[in-house]
Amino acid sequence: MLEDKILKLIENEDKRKPLTDSEIAKLVNTTREYITQFRIEKNISNSRQRKEKILYEDIKKLIMGDKNISDRHLCKKLSLLGYDISRYSASQIKKNIIKKMFPMIVEAVESASENLTEVKPLINKNVKEIKKKEIVSSVNKENNEKNNYLRKIIGYHGSLKNAISQAEAAVLYPPHGLHTLLLGPSGVGKSFFAESMYKFAISSSHFGKNAPFIIFNCADYSENPQLLLSQLFGYSKGAFTGANTDKVGLVEKANNGVLFLDEVHRLPSEGQEILFYLLDKGKYRRLGETENSRIANVMIIAATTEDPKSVLLLTFRRRIPMIIELPSINNRSINERYILIKNFFSQEASRVGKEITVRYEVIRSLLLYNCPGNIGQLRSDIQVACARGFFNSLSHNSSDVVIDIKDLPDHVPLGILSVEDRGGVSEDIINEDLVINPNDAVTEELKDDRYMLPDGIYNNIEEKYYKLERQGLSKDEINKIIWSKMEFNINKFAKNIETNVFFPKEELKNIIDEKILNVVENVTNIAKQYIENIQENFYYCIAMHLNSTYERLKQGRIIKNPESDYIKKQYYNEYRIAKLLTKEINKSLNIKLPEDEIGFIAMYLKTFSSTDENVRRVAVIVLSHGHVACGMADVVNTLLGTNLAVGIEMSLDESPRSLLKRTIEVVKKVHEGKGCLLLVDMGSLVTFGEIITKETGIPTSVIGRVDTVMVLEAVRRALIANSNLYEIAKALDGDKVYVGKVQGVKKYIKTIITICITGEGTALKIKKYLEDIFSNSNMSLNIIPIGIMNRKSAQNEIINISKENNIAAIVGTIDPELETIPFISFKEILKESGKLRLKDLLGVESVNPLISVIDEELIQIRDDIFAKSDLIDEMCKLLITKGKVKEGYIMSVYKRELMGGTLLEGTFGIPHGLAEFVEQPSLAIFKLNNPILWDYDCKVDVVIMIALKESDVKIVEKLFDTISRAEIIDRLKHADSSKEISDILLKM
Repeated sequence: MLEDKILKLIENEDKRKPLTDSEIAKLVNTTREYITQFRIEKNISNSRQRKEKILYEDIKKLIMGDKNISDRHLCKKLSLLGYDISRYSASQIKKNIIKKMFPMIVEAVESASENLTEVKPLINKNVKEIKKKEIVSSVNKENNEKNNYLRKIIGYHGSLKNAISQAEAAVLYPPHGLHTLLLGPSGVGKSFFAESMYKFAISSSHFGKNAPFIIFNCADYSENPQLLLSQLFGYSKGAFTGANTDKVGLVEKANNGVLFLDEVHRLPSEGQEILFYLLDKGKYRRLGETENSRIANVMIIAATTEDPKSVLLLTFRRRIPMIIELPSINNRSINERYILIKNFFSQEASRVGKEITVRYEVIRSLLLYNCPGNIGQLRSDIQVACARGFFNSLSHNSSDVVIDIKDLPDHVPLGILSVEDRGGVSEDIINEDLVINPNDAVTEELKDDRYMLPDGIYNNIEEKYYKLERQGLSKDEINKIIWSKMEFNINKFAKNIETNVFFPKEELKNIIDEKILNVVENVTNIAKQYIENIQENFYYCIAMHLNSTYERLKQGRIIKNPESDYIKKQYYNEYRIAKLLTKEINKSLNIKLPEDEIGFIAMYLKTFSSTDENVRRVAVIVLSHGHVACGMADVVNTLLGTNLAVGIEMSLDESPRSLLKRTIEVVKKVHEGKGCLLLVDMGSLVTFGEIITKETGIPTSVIGRVDTVMVLEAVRRALIANSNLYEIAKALDGDKVYVGKVQGVKKYIKTIITICITGEGTALKIKKYLEDIFSNSNMSLNIIPIGIMNRKSAQNEIINISKENNIAAIVGTIDPELETIPFISFKEILKESGKLRLKDLLGVESVNPLISVIDEELIQIRDDIFAKSDLIDEMCKLLITKGKVKEGYIMSVYKRELMGGTLLEGTFGIPHGLAEFVEQPSLAIFKLNNPILWDYDCKVDVVIMIALKESDVKIVEKLFDTISRAEIIDRLKHADSSKEISDILLKM
């Protein structure tokens, strides 16, 4: 019987290496769960408990034989006996045995210090040697510093001693502390230091025990000063469009406490000036108030990564008397860095609930590697290593986690190369593996931030592992699945890409009914159950969309979704989830959403689902003669908070061939699947693109006469999620100051690839259709039809074709998903806008680029609009109804207008929103029979709402060239119909 087999295996097992439940399950061909249940029913201990019983006796014998035995020697003896045990575990058991064998000594020692970690030096020490005065002194010192959170910070006795002394003085200064500015590069711990100052203020009774600590990141609203100021100071009802109620600001919430202004350099000058009054007098006004002054007793702690002299007004700096600079990790001692490393591993041991052994080589690398992200990056690198080590422990059925050198992120082991520069690591700090038990781990509460892997990652890995194991998958299959998923999440975490910042959820209550927001909160939580890592933006967009839909339904108006059938087929999973969300919405709001709305919700789910495509970018490489390129790349990376730009410099005595070889290696390394943009200064470097593409198959574009502004613009565009190599190169080359473009393999005949499943049916018809379109053109054009039965093979075929052809575009029924070559669907090519786009890609001059964005259905002559806000609402609703923009567009227009009304020479209103909400580039044009007040004392009677994408540069140039002409302005003001307005703009 199976039960007899199990009992026999346990009875005959090696007592020093007992079988785990998983090992027994494999031997008798059953599941681990069955073995566990059987063992519990039979009152049989688990493998660890069975081992500990005999292990305890063996260790006791070894101690009796040698009372001074070291942990290392003890572990070695146990290994010879056949045990597989870590030094830390052996040490813990030894301590417990000593407590029983020498209770008087241990009791005396423990009364002197709660932090005793090693008992062995005291085994042969006479208790009388412990002086009573020393014990009392130790206890008093501990009580004096127990509640000083600043002195608990690692580095108090070293690199941070002066900083902590300054912080204590700032907090204790009467009556309510000194305003303080914290300086230091990203990741040094400014936020943690500020919070420690606050905790010290509470514990020292200088602030009340309920004093608030309010955090505000100035970067969140840096693009909109009015919104930023409204968050800080609050606003009065009617202060701006959408301010329907009075709102309390953060300054008011921080009264009698601390207001922490992070990234204060992003605070606009207006914000700094308004803070003067608060810093000087402790008074402020809400946005929109002109009379009442409010009082706030607030200590302000600000933090910046920048030089305050260059980013903060002198008058602002003068009002912050205490300036504290925190050192980078490279300016802290090796010993402090070791304590940080030990603490971070200790925190992970607590999270994972397992003993962690960190190999000596790992500690050495972490101590020595270059860590530009400072303490924050050090912690995240350790978390990545622990996640990988935890996964390995599962796959090997190990009860402990071992961190090897291979578990570290790739850049960390290179720290070994810095040994000579950093002076090496003393054996007094580390000369063996580090072993950490979860029971002794640092229990400090972990704060979520951008340097921290999400809480619960270990449980997720474990749950997925055992779930796949129960499904009968082999160990190799399980490892492959989980490793792939884990590596994706870790890489995504490492890239640390921040999503767009929207209004705080609280702000939405001013423009959206609270009952709708409650429903949106609920459906967002439901969506998160089905779609992992759905972006926060989903909440805001679905809230705006549902609010608009709800209003339309009340008015009996319904919007058709023209792509409903396509969405059902293409986004099957998202559509299925959207149906569930729709049921919840209908039930909660007591309405019935039409089926077309399911399609809209599915599109939002698809758009805001995190996928690998979201993190792939066009690589940007700067090449120069002399020491220029790296400097430009560093400046741009710092400005944009990225590491995308890479500089390669050619020394004066280096041959072009040598530089080319180095460049090819860099291109291979940084290529993320979307091609490489080479920005070069002059000479032979402009020819590199063609050679690199031929040799590697990686698409390139080269642009000459590089400067810092060009690099800045290139990287900014490359960071946009849906950008591609062609669009970026075209946008940069379109600026008249950028010349010398040489695109990789672009000297050959211009070619269009037509594509369908077989390469014979539709692809041939598209080829014939395109030949007819360009039959009267004098240009040489090659059209090649191919099939896409297999996407990967089709991609390879296109890449091979590109080696001898200048592929301008791919036209067809299926997108081969080559980021570097523009794709136009056959459905789009049948429209005039599609033909214009293709002609533009081929370099054929278009008659008028405005033809693709002007539609008579978007032109209206109105005599029933008398206010700017009503006009914006009407124009946005028209664009949304026609499917030209997403729901979020209206909010982005209002946010833009809050910064100041947009006017063209005081005659035309030209409101516009963010390009990310534009579905199809369009212009909405309203001519008003009754001029309305637009900004201050300016009235307008023609308003053009611009809904364009960032690549629509030619359309913008043509539009402004047209409407800047006096005769056009006069004709538009006197136009009587939509057709007349259309003709005026198009027939120029």
